[in-house]
Amino acid sequence: MTSQPTPRRPGPRTSASVLTLDGRDGHEHPDSLVTEEPLEIRLRDDHGRRTVAITMRTPGSDVELAAGFLHAEGVVSTREHISHIRYCTDRGVEPRYNTITVDLRPGAHAHLQPLERHFTTTSACGVCGKTSLDALDLDGHAPIESGLELSLDVLYALPTRLGAAQAVFARTGGLHAAALFSPDGEPIAVREDVGRHNAVDKLLGWALLNDRLPATDATLLVSGRTSFEILQKALVARVPIVAGISAPSSLAVDLARRFGITLIGFLRDHRANVYSHPGRIRLPATEGTRP
Repeated sequence: MTSQPTPRRPGPRTSASVLTLDGRDGHEHPDSLVTEEPLEIRLRDDHGRRTVAITMRTPGSDVELAAGFLHAEGVVSTREHISHIRYCTDRGVEPRYNTITVDLRPGAHAHLQPLERHFTTTSACGVCGKTSLDALDLDGHAPIESGLELSLDVLYALPTRLGAAQAVFARTGGLHAAALFSPDGEPIAVREDVGRHNAVDKLLGWALLNDRLPATDATLLVSGRTSFEILQKALVARVPIVAGISAPSSLAVDLARRFGITLIGFLRDHRANVYSHPGRIRLPATEGTRP
């Protein structure tokens, strides 16, 4: 009988050899790539075990990714619903690091209707084929009420503070980040992934598992654009301010305006566009009226 090899635990970086071209010259050198591998998320409750999603992600913070995904999709509403999250050990004592199982407490009811399409997601998955908020399942969510305010100085400093906390990006240059910041601009938690939505799920999964939800006193910053799906995750987590380094989508703006979220885009180089609920940004006294 031959022994089975110990499963490799994937890391966030993968080594590679690259050829760099510079004009007519070229040279080979070692480089680091962002790792992208699938993660199967399984759910176990009183009714048995089932696969609820397969997502492409950057390995790391998988427990938080699974928790954040299930919370954002409305499958679980509180941390108390979750008994345990672990890597799969179906094939022996060694875990399979690309399969993770979420155990619910006895009697906890999983709301699987949002997942009945049983989808496989990519690392950059979004909501497809939806053109208005009326076509999306937002029932049961009230507008966010929060007294959080940010000064311009704090707001403008957030991208620099996010970049300083991106350890894997500094080595690879090829992945996204999401961060929660305190009212004075200090990072509460930062997560990275090859997919923007995965980074947000990891971040909000951390908040769920550490009793930091609802996050009505925090600002969410993402390293790229802000889509409807990111705003939907913020709404579920009750985050009052969402900012992105790049542009928001039209549906993201619609959601933010409807549900009381301050949405900021193009936050870089001491400039920004505020698309909704600008009252949470403290501006110097100026003439005229706010948009």
